Amino acid sequence: MTTTTPAAVRSPAAPLLIVVAALATLLLGATPAAAHASLTGSTPADGEVVATAPAQVTLTFSEQVALSDDSIRVLDPRAERADTGDVTDEGDDTHAVALRPGLEDGTYTVAWQAVSADSHPIAGAFTFSIGAPSATTVELPDQAVGEGGVGLLYDIARYAAYAGFLLLAGACAFVLLCRREAAAAPAVQRVTLTGWTTLTAATIALLLLRTPYTTTGRLADALDLGGLRDVIDTKTGTALVTRLLLLAAAGLLIALLHGGYARLVTAAEDDRDEDHDVRVRDLTFGLALGGVILATGLAATWAMAEHASTGRQTALAIPADVLHLLAVATWLGGLATLLTLLRAGPAVPRAAVRRFSRLALTSVTVLTVTGLYQAWRQIGWSWSGLTDTQYGRLLLLKVGIVGALLCVAWNSRRWTARLGDVLVPEPDTAPSPSAAAGADAGADPARAQQLARQRAAIRRADRRKARDADPHRAALRRSVLAEAAIAAVLLAVATWLSGTTPARTASDTGTEAGAETGDHMTDEPVSVDIPYDTGGDGGQGTARLDLSPAHTGENTLQIHLSDPEGRPATAAEVRVALTLPDEDLGPLRYDPVQSDAAQWTVTGLQLPRPGDWRLALTIRTSDIDQVTETATLPIE
Repeated sequence: MTTTTPAAVRSPAAPLLIVVAALATLLLGATPAAAHASLTGSTPADGEVVATAPAQVTLTFSEQVALSDDSIRVLDPRAERADTGDVTDEGDDTHAVALRPGLEDGTYTVAWQAVSADSHPIAGAFTFSIGAPSATTVELPDQAVGEGGVGLLYDIARYAAYAGFLLLAGACAFVLLCRREAAAAPAVQRVTLTGWTTLTAATIALLLLRTPYTTTGRLADALDLGGLRDVIDTKTGTALVTRLLLLAAAGLLIALLHGGYARLVTAAEDDRDEDHDVRVRDLTFGLALGGVILATGLAATWAMAEHASTGRQTALAIPADVLHLLAVATWLGGLATLLTLLRAGPAVPRAAVRRFSRLALTSVTVLTVTGLYQAWRQIGWSWSGLTDTQYGRLLLLKVGIVGALLCVAWNSRRWTARLGDVLVPEPDTAPSPSAAAGADAGADPARAQQLARQRAAIRRADRRKARDADPHRAALRRSVLAEAAIAAVLLAVATWLSGTTPARTASDTGTEAGAETGDHMTDEPVSVDIPYDTGGDGGQGTARLDLSPAHTGENTLQIHLSDPEGRPATAAEVRVALTLPDEDLGPLRYDPVQSDAAQWTVTGLQLPRPGDWRLALTIRTSDIDQVTETATLPIE
């Protein structure tokens, strides 16, 4: 995709520049990874048993989230609502819902859903008990919010929006910076109009799908006017509406670009008049300035509403994201325009191809700087963040795609250096015999129109034949076509990446195993023996704990109880709570599931940070006999 000037081809630094470009494009920040929020604590805690009913349930998140009424639901053991439905903001990323008075003893389920600051929906559930645990009839849906058919449609619309923006901005940039005469080419006009139409339709679709995607999960709610009104009041909804307003203004710019500007450029080419040239330069500058303003505004509707607006250094991340979007649109959108001209448009002069080559090189330089910054912001310096998380593996997939893309681009550069000027024959002004016969035939308009179409088709065929006579130009067209196909795949991976939790966030919240910043990790489980004595008959023994893989993220804890003689021991109840004193995290409470007479298991045990975790093991052997013992578990 990156075609450069012949001087660059001969430069010994060119291969190094291409390698650096690959590393930057790998981190295609047009859609930097989503920094999803996560639930970091609650009151009551998950699995906690309280003596009396609390006045409210509070949830604390890792970052700012948006919740509406009914975003937090508390269900009693009969699956009936136990809360008032009014969600309040308690500050410090904590939200609460009040409980109804007079709640009975039993197990209560808290189901919540929210929208993180990067616009992605999150959801979860946990339980607590009043008095003592009990059976519950609550059944939660298997499909999480933002998944299923609605999630697929939303992702398709997001991909279409990115693609539309690339075509719209890239085609306009190509016309104004590389080939002014292309403004009058129908093929280029179709690219621009396709980009504008696709981006507009995708934005409307995203606006309508927002309620099903973040709240209900039902596609029919896309036409819910009340839900649409609520969406518009959110940060993402405001950004989408702003995008539509900017697209309306962009429509006027497109009409001027392919209307009055195209006619003025054509007239200047025909007349070679200095006054026409001055007017063309002035109008080109005005259109370029207006286009930059509109393109920047469109890019900002992504940057200020989604990923770059969350996490650290947002004041730098937002403009960096805007620059990245503009650069990738200029590069890939310009490539699509060039391909269209090479295949279906008028002959492209060598000078225009080389101007795009320099423009593409500049875009790649911007991608290098902003992409590396976004990568550091989302991953840090952790190699395991690349290899042990989904986000990192997607980045590695992208580097493979970019490597293939740049191999093809290198081939395009060779053909660009060999291009010659295309000499397209002027149409023959002498009438053909058939035309003369038609003129002699006199008065048949239908026949005259048919002959005119035939003459136009012959002229187009002559022009196409002359254009394709240069083998280097034909080879360049094939190479650019391959680049465009790979770029489409790259954009799909980038869109997928935008919905993936980055390695840094995964490490901080424990959403992925192994996402940490240490230099070395082993897969050996941590095992510890804890003697206990509940004080009653048969209350003495040893608890054998095996934690695997003993990394940050998801773990499995096995608890085996044995009496002093080493025989399996039983217990009425076993509970686990973990804290990280050095960082004041926890307690994280879990209720092990009894898998055998003396065997208890905790699956999905999340440890968000490395360090020395203190485990409190509570064993109850009768209604009144219980004890809590502690042990330290080193986590990498």
